Formats: sequence, structure tokens, C-alpha cells
Amino acid sequence: MGNNLYGSYTAKFDKSSRIKIPEKFRKAIESEYGNELFITSLSDEAVQVYPLSVWENLTSLANQGAYHLNPAIRKFLLRVNRKGIRGKIDDKGRILINQGLREKAQLDDSVEIIAVTTHLEVWNKEKLDQTLEEKPLTNEDFEMIANIIPGAKTK
Repeated sequence: MGNNLYGSYTAKFDKSSRIKIPEKFRKAIESEYGNELFITSLSDEAVQVYPLSVWENLTSLANQGAYHLNPAIRKFLLRVNRKGIRGKIDDKGRILINQGLREKAQLDDSVEIIAVTTHLEVWNKEKLDQTLEEKPLTNEDFEMIANIIPGAKTK
């Protein structure tokens, strides 16, 4: 993908629970994937905003055979679809995040939008800072990451 998402921006919710996607992110998403999205929360720490095709690819295993009967896949699908919604980036570059997702992730008026290569995460700024402080990257983390990246193995 030529339009990977990188960086972070601060955004504010409007009265209708919409936030404006930063222009740099919006252009990259729309040019690569279009404006349809799936908005959910994987862990209640933050809200994930997936281009719909990325989400469909991520969950395509559940569409094959009886994988949806696997307890872990079923639990995953129940969690992400409980409050998850399909959405679109509107003409002004805004997206709607429903109240249930906002409450679970403790999203106040001002939030941090973090790029995660092919999707975005919307975080409560204080919660993000606390999470990063409590769970810092370790040498073991860097080694594991290096072992995943092709051609970068440390051993």
C-alpha cells in the first residue's frame, strides 16, 4: 500500500458526536480505500476506525466454513459488532462515533487520532499517555518486532 497512515493529530467532537479526520489521513484513506468505514472497539481502550475493505479482509476468516462457531472467533465477532457501526467519511471529512463507543473508550471532547498503518485509533489523550507510560516498549518488544519484519531478524 502506497498510502500507509503515520503520525497522530488532536481532534475535537462536534455537538453531533462527529470528529473531523485530519486531511492527511482522510486523503490517504479515500484514495486507497474509498470513504466507507467500520468503526468499533477491540478492547474498550480506544475506538478503531477501519476502512471497510481493511475490516472485511481482517474478518474474512469468519466467513469461511464454520469458523464463526470457534469460541474465540465468536467472542471476537460479538465484541466488535456489539457497538460497531458501518460509517462513511462525509463531505466535510467527518465521521460519527456512536455514544456507546465513546463511553466505553472514555472519549471526551478532545481526542488523539493515532495512525496504525492501515487504520486509525481514537484515544482519550490522558488514557493514551497513561497506557504508554504503564506499558513502555522493552528490549524484548523490539526483538520480537525485529523478528517479525522480513530481513530484520536479530538472531
